[in-house]
Amino acid sequence: MQPQQSAVDVGDEQISHSDLEGFSKIHIDEVIEYVNSGLRSIPPPLDLYRRYLRQRWDVYELDFTQDRIDWAERMTDDELDVFQRVASGFHHGERNVEAELPTFMMGADEEDKVFISSHLEDEARHTVFFDRFFTEAVGLDEGSLMDVLDSSYELRSNAGPGVTGLLSYVSDELAKDPYNPRNRVRYATIYHLFIEGVGALSTMKITPGYCRRRGFLPAYYKGFTATCRDEARHVQYGMGFLQDSIRKAPALAEDVYEMLRTILDMNSANGNQASFEVLGLNTEEVRRFNIVQLTRKLADVGIPLPSDLQEVINRMYPEVTGG
Repeated sequence: MQPQQSAVDVGDEQISHSDLEGFSKIHIDEVIEYVNSGLRSIPPPLDLYRRYLRQRWDVYELDFTQDRIDWAERMTDDELDVFQRVASGFHHGERNVEAELPTFMMGADEEDKVFISSHLEDEARHTVFFDRFFTEAVGLDEGSLMDVLDSSYELRSNAGPGVTGLLSYVSDELAKDPYNPRNRVRYATIYHLFIEGVGALSTMKITPGYCRRRGFLPAYYKGFTATCRDEARHVQYGMGFLQDSIRKAPALAEDVYEMLRTILDMNSANGNQASFEVLGLNTEEVRRFNIVQLTRKLADVGIPLPSDLQEVINRMYPEVTGG
């Protein structure tokens, strides 16, 4: 993969039908935009499942030979350190979804369960993708999937701590009553909207963006860009669930707002502890990207922010809102 600074002008159809090799020619920013492009008219779950069948990719087709060379010979120590922390955080996140998404699946309608089964398979594939990256490119000692996760645990980026713990708490509550609409909406707000729709897309912008600018780690770039396309299905499903839930019971919007208040309070208290500048993005750019992703998704599916949350965002992110 050759270094490239500007995005490739591609349409949704090209992204939708690309194979793994084709992703080497597509800019990650175009795929992030693809995640958002379907939010104004979200397909029903079985249509998303059909898309999954067409877009499934084989993680074992990736060849990490050049990635191992790039990792050992071409990246600086600072780049290696930050890249590992960001990639490890995503790796652990993929594994956590495998453990917690079934609680959301239990109370779902039958069509939703069909789609969520594909979501789980995606997360398993993503976990194996990162396992292969850490063993074959980074050179962590090979062993079981859990051995690799344990080896990389201390490498995780500490950006946004606490949100995954909040998801675990809500997941535990949902497991006690899988059909509780308030807990289902709370789960989807934390996971589908914020973790996947905001935080995951930040990671996808940071590390593949670095790979594309520098021309490094081609297998990582292709696999993570394919992962980003998978996230489009997940985010669109989750935002459709929130939209439908609030249309049927408008009072459930307050559960969305309660979770967002908690998440923003956590982020404000923890500050911005992670720095990504050696990979080409500064902290303010990541902050700006995150809040734009959050407010855009809510606007696209017709969930307006209440005045208190808008004021919090204006205060925390004046460079984005003009507040």
